Amino acid sequence: MSLLIALMQENPEAARAATETAAAATHAAAGHAEGGSFDAGHMILEHILDSHVMEFPPFGEVHLPEIHLWGMDLSITRHIVMMWIASLCVLVLALLAARVEKHVRGRLGNVVEMAVLFIRNELAIPNIGHHGERYVPLLLTTFLFILFTNLLGLVPFGATATANLSVTAALALMAFVMTQAAGIRENGLGGFLKHLVPAGVPLWMYPIMLPVEILGLITKPFALCIRLFANMMGGHVVILSLFGLIFIMGSWFVVPVSVGFVLFINFLELLVAFIQAYIFTMLTSLFIGMAVHPH
Repeated sequence: MSLLIALMQENPEAARAATETAAAATHAAAGHAEGGSFDAGHMILEHILDSHVMEFPPFGEVHLPEIHLWGMDLSITRHIVMMWIASLCVLVLALLAARVEKHVRGRLGNVVEMAVLFIRNELAIPNIGHHGERYVPLLLTTFLFILFTNLLGLVPFGATATANLSVTAALALMAFVMTQAAGIRENGLGGFLKHLVPAGVPLWMYPIMLPVEILGLITKPFALCIRLFANMMGGHVVILSLFGLIFIMGSWFVVPVSVGFVLFINFLELLVAFIQAYIFTMLTSLFIGMAVHPH
């Protein structure tokens, strides 16, 4: 400081130039520090992982209640809220489709009827057989719930609950329970257990084949769980990474490229939302058919 004062007294112009240079260096250092403080990984995880906070533009951040009972965490999270909204959408859609005015079903009813006929004629009956109609409500509910949950993740300030491994695991567990229940219902408990090992296998092969077949029963819902989880999370990671690239590069030339790719991936994610709901439902019907007809 004393050196700067002395310089100002001897040469005011040189002092002014030194001050401006120091200010510019400070501004550049601050900009570099600010750019260096951007953590793309933290930004991606913050938007993908579950949270007790929801972003609601009119009210800012909404803190969801945290509930702990008997040592269990029963807190309400944003993924739970998204599943509630998806369930409400399925319920409202069913009620609107079932409403009949003057014995003429409206456009919405016709769309839902097309969905029911598609699930019945293209998935349930071909994969399960003549008893497939009884599983149409399960398959249709599964399809619509996963579809609405996937689509809610594309809504601004929304979240994709199917990008949560616990959510997809719960859906896969329900499919697993219904698959085994269908097999026991059609073949009886004895017939179901009898067909765990393929017919004609020598008796000495049973200690090897039985664990393999039981493991096969477990891997089917595991594949359902991981497939849906990975596809829904992967798309959002790509979108957020493209946005983060703008801040990492710090250049306006990156903006149109990143935004263009983000728009393309968003349209692709819209297609993936339908495809993944269809694949999960199709595989569920296929596994039920394999349990009902073990031969």
